[in-house]
Amino acid sequence: MLFLLTFVLVSSCAKSGDKQQKKVALAAAKEFPQQTDSVYVVTFTKQDPDFKEHLGLMKLFYRERQYRFAWFKDGELVPQAFKFMEVLNKAHEEGLNPQDYDRKDLKKMIQTLEQSTNDSVRHKLQEELDVTLTASYFNYASDFYRGTVNPRNLDNIEWEVKKNKIKLHKALQTILRERESRYPYYEFEALHPDYKRLREALKQYRLAKQQGGWPKIELATKMLKPGDSAQAVLTLRHRIMGKPAPNVPQSMVYDPALAAGVKNFQIRHGLKPDGVVGGETLRVMNVPIEQRIDQIIINMERWRWVPKRFEDKYVLINIPEYMLHVYEKGKEVLNMKVVVGKEMHATPVFSDKLEYIVFYPYWNVTPQILEEEIAPAQANNPNYLASNDMELVKDIGNNKVEVVSPSSVDWYSVDKNFKYRVRQRPGSKNPLGYVKFIFPNEHNVYLHDTPSDHLFNQTERGFSHGCIRIEKPFEFAQYLLKDQKQWTPSTINAAMHGGQEKYVNLTAKVPVYIVYFTSWVDDKGAVHFRDDIYNHDRDLEMAYFR
Repeated sequence: MLFLLTFVLVSSCAKSGDKQQKKVALAAAKEFPQQTDSVYVVTFTKQDPDFKEHLGLMKLFYRERQYRFAWFKDGELVPQAFKFMEVLNKAHEEGLNPQDYDRKDLKKMIQTLEQSTNDSVRHKLQEELDVTLTASYFNYASDFYRGTVNPRNLDNIEWEVKKNKIKLHKALQTILRERESRYPYYEFEALHPDYKRLREALKQYRLAKQQGGWPKIELATKMLKPGDSAQAVLTLRHRIMGKPAPNVPQSMVYDPALAAGVKNFQIRHGLKPDGVVGGETLRVMNVPIEQRIDQIIINMERWRWVPKRFEDKYVLINIPEYMLHVYEKGKEVLNMKVVVGKEMHATPVFSDKLEYIVFYPYWNVTPQILEEEIAPAQANNPNYLASNDMELVKDIGNNKVEVVSPSSVDWYSVDKNFKYRVRQRPGSKNPLGYVKFIFPNEHNVYLHDTPSDHLFNQTERGFSHGCIRIEKPFEFAQYLLKDQKQWTPSTINAAMHGGQEKYVNLTAKVPVYIVYFTSWVDDKGAVHFRDDIYNHDRDLEMAYFR
């Protein structure tokens, strides 16, 4: 009874003390208004190089709120301030370096404020803490939402995809519950589920590293096949199935269960799922876990570069995956294999909008291919154009051309200023197949059919001059024209083989994103990795981990 009475009295005193503290804070707020001014904001921000980078945001944010404190209410810190400090302490979980955001000792500043009894001093401490929290938020959120590397500021970083136009001062207003938003800014959360899945993968791989990572597999023979018996099977089993339990005997026979695990590994790494360990499979298995961790982190960084929201309908082509995906309202509705540019003719990373389809197309040879390949071939063999069903033409306006005799040209002098064009007639020899899909762009890249269907059976499909060959052109045309009722499967098929080039405009343009992700996590939670075919990972790692 005495204990309960004492507890009630102490609790009542504590509550009374809290009320009294609030009264004091409110009284101080009347004498010292809860706001700063432009001079203080600018002077404070310029003192720190990392904060100074966000001076424009600082001025905009405080100007829009008439310089009222953002992180205080009734003289007390709002809960979001403490939540933000937790976020900074966990920056490593986002693949970021917490030391980059440790510009001020926020915890110590709060303690000093709580111990202050002088109203004037307290107001100054509040002002400094409020502006520090805001500057710290912009410093962190800029990296978290936009990326630590700006791909448009570095020549060697290939990324011309539509910008992420997030407004960080609006995001902060959402966090402080001063505005509504469809985005989870108030949770300090990422915007894309693909990023979140990679973040979970990063956690798993870091844990695996702490537990010793995975062993290197060394074979006594060229390869290891299902049914073989060898000492290396023990290491392989550890690599694929996990570290074995102690004192449990392990079989040296490459059994069906282990073969199934190897095939799954091969699928996740874009390899032929034959269960044979050797060659590329062995090389990929022996990639160190530290390298995979870095690979996950830089692909998380790439997700910060994409728009904060995709359109309801869009096409995404992932170059290292050699795949095209079509999405509607966040769900995949179509996918197919693609062939992309070989390393010396790398397919560019960019975005645009698909506008029209060309059935039974001519192939207009690009100036580079004309100068480097076609012209030398025609110079050595005057019958080269004719034997490849090509013709030399001159543009005469109104989308009309005049055919020119190849013998009238000095093919040894052809350069980028050549006044004619070479085009290949539609038909079975045409490398564009029977249809192409156009999204006008400065790279002169488009999607198209191909007569070389056998290339889609390869696991690595970098064979083109930069344009993208697609596995299912008929299905893709059907999808794009599904809302244009006159285009039935039979009319599409007739146009593809109709003997005459035909242009068809889409009633609605479809966004196309050509991206470069070498790591991702699928809907079932499986982590995928692909080779850095254009060395874009290498260049990004040098910038990111500088």
